[in-house]
Amino acid sequence: MHHHSSVVNLTKQSEVYHLRLRFVWLFFVLLAILVCVRLVILMLLQGNFYVSLASGSHESSSKLIPKRGAVYIQDTRSHELFPLAINNDLFLLFADTREIKSDDDANMIANKLSEIFHYDDVRKLAVYLQLNKRTDPYEPIEKKIDEVTANQIKEFSMPGIGLIRMPFRFYPERESAAAVVGFVGQDEGNGVVGHYGIEGYWQRELAGSGGFVEGAKNAVGGWIPLSNWSFKPAKDGADLILTIDRALQYKACQRLQQGMKEYNAKSASLIIIDPNTGAILAMCDLPDFDPNKYNEIDSVDIYNNDAIFTAYEPGSIFKSLTMAAAINEGLVGPHTSFYDSGIRADLCSKPIKNANDKAFGNQDMTGVLENSINTGVVYLAEKLGKEKFVKYVQDYGFGIKTGIELDSETAGTINTLLEKKKNNNKVDCYTATASFGQGIMVTPLQMITAFGAVVNGGKLMKPYIVEEVRYSDGRIEKKKPVEIRQVLSKQAANLTSGMLVSVVEKHSTGARVEGYYVGGKTGTAQIANPGGYSLETNQSFVGFVPADNPKFAILVKFEKPNRAWAESTASPVFADIAKFALEYYHIPPKR
Repeated sequence: MHHHSSVVNLTKQSEVYHLRLRFVWLFFVLLAILVCVRLVILMLLQGNFYVSLASGSHESSSKLIPKRGAVYIQDTRSHELFPLAINNDLFLLFADTREIKSDDDANMIANKLSEIFHYDDVRKLAVYLQLNKRTDPYEPIEKKIDEVTANQIKEFSMPGIGLIRMPFRFYPERESAAAVVGFVGQDEGNGVVGHYGIEGYWQRELAGSGGFVEGAKNAVGGWIPLSNWSFKPAKDGADLILTIDRALQYKACQRLQQGMKEYNAKSASLIIIDPNTGAILAMCDLPDFDPNKYNEIDSVDIYNNDAIFTAYEPGSIFKSLTMAAAINEGLVGPHTSFYDSGIRADLCSKPIKNANDKAFGNQDMTGVLENSINTGVVYLAEKLGKEKFVKYVQDYGFGIKTGIELDSETAGTINTLLEKKKNNNKVDCYTATASFGQGIMVTPLQMITAFGAVVNGGKLMKPYIVEEVRYSDGRIEKKKPVEIRQVLSKQAANLTSGMLVSVVEKHSTGARVEGYYVGGKTGTAQIANPGGYSLETNQSFVGFVPADNPKFAILVKFEKPNRAWAESTASPVFADIAKFALEYYHIPPKR
């Protein structure tokens, strides 16, 4: 009997023992599940936070996160550089609310932050509520804090308050070259990405490439120490040095702005190039914006750089190109005579007339340019024939992009000239009107590039805006001028240039600069609407100086100014900017 009861006791004991084991086992399983859930929360839901927290320790982040390259403009006389786009380290302030143990603490911290950031009562309460959550490891409170304020916050050493260092893009020149530089924005999932202008076109080179660390992980997701780790450091972005001259850019854009206000124009563009190389010395597009506050604009259209994006009918400034082509073909010379009756009624459904319906009678080719005689350039187009005329339009670079290294360039359109007719070489209405710059669409950059070929001895140069790329490994790539083709003989180019000097002497007197020979041409082109041409105009002046050895060619354009002719809008703005440029480069007067 006694023996039996002891067996029962043993069985009971082992059952209790197994039960205990089971409890212990269950406890560990639950613990493992909890750990896994916590890991999932950490890795997936709050992963970004920890990544950015880790990047706060600058050593590790600088090795893994590439620095975006800087963009510089220069004083083209001394080659001193000025930053156009640089990185400015700022701080993000966050609270780990688990470290803030009481209402009193939260209140104390809210008061301190309120002193530093000058909160009103509403903001202060909102911050207090954020601090008082107890469970959240990451509550962002202030972004873009400067170093001084960050140090001030560190001195107070408040519980649960942390700072993360973050690079922000800063544009010291503000509006001055906004259309050229573009801006950097946060893209979902891609981090920082450049848009428009230099930032957009050169995104890959400026961004560099991120580094990485690779190692083996164990079953629970922890790193296995030193198991085949591989580490690749980040490659910082390249720095770019632009051909833009800081003083010319600032002065020219300022003068253009003044003109736009004075003439109440809807928009304005300006380009200054060195016609011998194609280097762009200044490029303005108004209305402009501050790339530091790129999101504070009324319409995204403001981001588009009209100088390369918005094609327009150039009007009479195009006549200089038609003239140069006819002279190049040996069909006319500056003194070839022409009789102007003031009207050509045989080519289009509406008669082609001169401005103000004038008839100029006996003239020569120089007079055709001086008086801007529409019927005179139609005569030139007829002498050339359609095929040759179109070939020159294409040789000057119209209808295709110039290839400028800026984001969102457009090609304009010369489609009206490309429609094949039965009698191919007969000049039709489209060819006739194109000869004086109506019915084809060109960008200001295409126009000034083609004009450059007339004033530099006949070479079409590819426009460029980046002079040097400096890679992080020390390599330097210097950009050289690129000649696309010889469009005109040197003689034809020089003869046309001389005629353009005569145009400023006799007709476009508003463009004169005292002490210098200036050449150029105005254009006032009616703006086409769906129902035909309106009374509103685009007004441009394209000119070069000094005439005997041009250092720069300048295009000035106003959209819908409240004055009738470019002579009273674009010409005087050109003259002031040319005068500044001549003095700036110490080019001595010739007369």
